[in-house]
Order: sequence, then C-alpha cells, then structure tokens
Amino acid sequence: MLFAASHQADSASRVVITGAGIITAYGLGWKVNAAGFRAGRVAFRPVSLFDVSRQRAKVAGEVELPGTLPQTALSPRHLRRMERGAKMLLLAAEEAWRQSGWAPSENLPVVLGTTSAGMSLGEDFYRQAIQSPDSQRRQATRILHYQAQRQALNLADAFGFAGPITIIANACASGANAIGHAWELLRRGRAQRVLTGGYDALSQLVFSGFDSLQILSTTQCRPFDADRDGLTLGEGAAVLALESLEHARRRGAEILGEILGYGAGTDGHHLTQPHPDGEAAVASMAAACRQARVGPEQIDYLNAHGTGTPLNDHSEAVAINRWAGQHAASLPVSSVKSGIGHLLGGAGAAEAVACLMALREGWLPPTANLRTPEPACAFELVRRPREALLQCALSNSFGFGGANATLILRRWS
Repeated sequence: MLFAASHQADSASRVVITGAGIITAYGLGWKVNAAGFRAGRVAFRPVSLFDVSRQRAKVAGEVELPGTLPQTALSPRHLRRMERGAKMLLLAAEEAWRQSGWAPSENLPVVLGTTSAGMSLGEDFYRQAIQSPDSQRRQATRILHYQAQRQALNLADAFGFAGPITIIANACASGANAIGHAWELLRRGRAQRVLTGGYDALSQLVFSGFDSLQILSTTQCRPFDADRDGLTLGEGAAVLALESLEHARRRGAEILGEILGYGAGTDGHHLTQPHPDGEAAVASMAAACRQARVGPEQIDYLNAHGTGTPLNDHSEAVAINRWAGQHAASLPVSSVKSGIGHLLGGAGAAEAVACLMALREGWLPPTANLRTPEPACAFELVRRPREALLQCALSNSFGFGGANATLILRRWS
C-alpha cells in the first residue's frame, strides 16, 4: 500500500520552516546539536534511568535534562507532573516557537509522532498497583499525563493557542509521518501554520522489549558496517514550526528551509523484519520525489534510517540502490543514529532537523564507528566530517510492520 498526495505545487501551497527546536543526547538546542551532527560525535553512556543489570545492552543515548524548564504559561505544579518525554517535547517546542516568532492563535493544529508517549508514568502506575494495590495516591494524575494527547495539550496550554490535535503512532516512522501529515494540511490549504514533530523518552519496558528481540548492540552502534550487531536506543524530541510560504512572507518571517516532498508506504512483510528487497522503502522514496518534482540526481544528501541492525541496513541499502539507479555511486549517505541512537517516534523529526542544519550550514554529517562498509552499499557512505554545499536532502524513516516514510527538504536561499 502506498500513500502519495496528488496536489500539485504552486507558490500558495509551498511549505516552509520558520522554527526548529531539538533536544537529544547531544544536548538542548540548535547549536550544540548541529556541532554534534557535524562532527559525528558519539553521545552514548551507561543507562542510569532504570536497572539494566539483567539486559544484554547497557548503554543508550540518554538526554541530560536542564535543571529548569522554560518559562511558559504552565504552572510549577503542572511542570512537576510532567514526565521525561513531555519535558523534552516542551523544551523542543519552546525553541521552535521562539524562533518562529508566532503569536497565539485559536486555530493552530498540532501534529505529533510518538511510540511511547508517557510510558514511564504507565510503569509507575503498574508498580504501585502491584506493590500497594490499596493505594490510589497519584494514580489518577499518572493516567491523565500518560496519554499522548495530554502532552500535546501541554504545548497549547504553555503557549496559549488552541486547535486540532493529531497524534501519529506508526512505529519508527511516526515523527516523519507527523511532519508529512502537517505538510499535507498546509499544502491543501487546511491550515496556515502547523506545529509538528516527534518525541520519545527512554523507558524500562521499551528498552527491555528491544533487548529481548536481541536487536540492541552489545558493542557499539555502527550503521552500514559489515560487522554491525544492532541498534542503540536514544531519546529526545524535535519540533518544527511549519507554515505556508504565503503566510510566512506576509508576516516577514525568517525562513529556515522548505519541505518539498513526502512519501509513505507499507509492505506488511513482517512484524519486525523489513522487506529484503525494500519494496515499500523504494515506493516511499519515489513518492516523495514525485511530490517534490526532483529525481535521485538532484538529491545532494540522503539521511538513512540506518539503525545498525543486520536486516535493516541491508534492506535499506538495496532500496537506495534500486531507487537511485545509476546515480547511487555519487550519492552521499549517512546515519546520525550512530551518534544519538534511535529515538523511535522522535527519530524522523530529529533527523529532519539534522538535514535542515546540514542544508543551512553546508556540511555532511558522518556515520560514526563505520570501518568496513556493508557490501550491498553502491552509494558513498560519509565516514568523516566534511563541508558540502547542499540544495536538497532526503530523509528516510522506516518502522516495524513495514511502515516507511520519506521527507525531502530544500535549502532556502
């Protein structure tokens, strides 16, 4: 099954980025994350949020939250009730909101991608229910803030706006799907502005689940390396302020970049394994290119899903080769998951911001720890930091169940 919008591009339906916020294991904000992506820095450390003594893997891309959250309309009591994911989402959204210069509105849609939402609150609820079944202390609050729509409502309460909320939980493609859905709303004239992105926090349930599947690396995450042995989980959030080009120009906004195309496809091949020939991945990239009206030869950089698992990287390499054809040999490809880990529902959004950074600042982010390239890669794997003048970047996000999403971004000049 393939999704691809048929709406044709014109000046009124072009979608631009006027704000971007991000928090990852590199730190909080554009500057520190751009420096990390550009250098290919590895930000993994031993997990400290929960006990991993019984797990095969011991490290992750943990975020170090700041001591205080940004000043918004949220009360101190409300802030205390928020769990890690909600706090990271608020931090990223505040940066994007401030950069965009937006004012509150009664009709500002929010579209977010996540896989875990407030999972740690669910874990706390379960522990108390088992250990102290007669105690209801804080249980109602945990239920309320566990839900993903509550975390989206936090943003509306924080910045004083209202509008429809859409939550997309489509495995590891969630963040990219959310941005793509926001793009569709703007392209079709159903909104003038949309706040969008993705987020996920580390939790014991998710970490243990991935470890039980034996897809977490026990050495080091090294996407597209012939000797790779798995992924490393990370956490974080990334938020984009998107608006129509017409609206941005009318208010004299600074434009950071443009989203040119979005494609999505599902192959339903297996619950956890990608299709070996990358069927939906090829369809997703092709659909995004049709929307953007560009071909593989016009893509200056490809941010791969690149998890570091044996099956994913081989399948994606085959898909990129098929999609790019004769242009594969000149296509630079890398995976930033080698530095910050796999952010699950936040991955597609964080990597879209990484592409935006590369387009604006003129560099290619390398894949860390890559020594012996996967033989199936017919394309160039970026292994060292280097400068490059980029016009278009393509970002892939692939998830369990065959969910595939692709975004194409363009440099604004």
